[in-house]
Amino acid sequence: MLHSLRTADIKAILWELKGSMDQNQELLGDLDSVMGDGDLGLTMTRAFTVAAEEVERSEEPMPGKLLIRVGAVIAKAAPSTMGTLVATGFMRGGKAIEPAPLIGSSELAVFFDAAVRGMMERGKSAPGNKTIIDTVYPAALALQMAAAADESLDVAIGRAYVAALQGLEESRQMKAQYGRAAYYQDASIGKQDGGATVGLLLVNGFYRVIMGGGGDGGKKIPA
Repeated sequence: MLHSLRTADIKAILWELKGSMDQNQELLGDLDSVMGDGDLGLTMTRAFTVAAEEVERSEEPMPGKLLIRVGAVIAKAAPSTMGTLVATGFMRGGKAIEPAPLIGSSELAVFFDAAVRGMMERGKSAPGNKTIIDTVYPAALALQMAAAADESLDVAIGRAYVAALQGLEESRQMKAQYGRAAYYQDASIGKQDGGATVGLLLVNGFYRVIMGGGGDGGKKIPA
């Protein structure tokens, strides 16, 4: 397991995320087809394929600046609603930790806090609306609490992943308020949201690399 993240580890996380989006492409498409247009899986696969290839070519030594670059290429490769939210998260989060040569639990907490606030601002959304916010926001809170308690990076990301899992489960019982899913109103209650699932996958990518379980092409997330 890792106690801090360097640029090479950020590259590993992006390849982990690329593999995870590939593995879950069908799931994301199926979830999105229930209350959306069904292209979420393809969008995320394209976004993280381009991002992973970009970081592999990059010689940027600063993790924060590399994460900003990730957001920029995702914005260009996937200019959809979800692509824009994810891109904004990476750019805002990367900017917030731009001066840091290493990412420990405190820096990761700052990254996720800035990322989710950027997503909320860009999407004009908040926790409780059945979106990607409902998994990323609780993960960010868990990271802040872990950092405040001076817990190690592995413990912090473990708490964040558990919080994201709980957030996904809780989001099932929420009523969609934004996007095409909002048209379904009460009918959206009880259904798993594709955006919230993407949020869990993002946290999972960091979790698996930090805990030493990445590099195997990602992991499928059950519906």
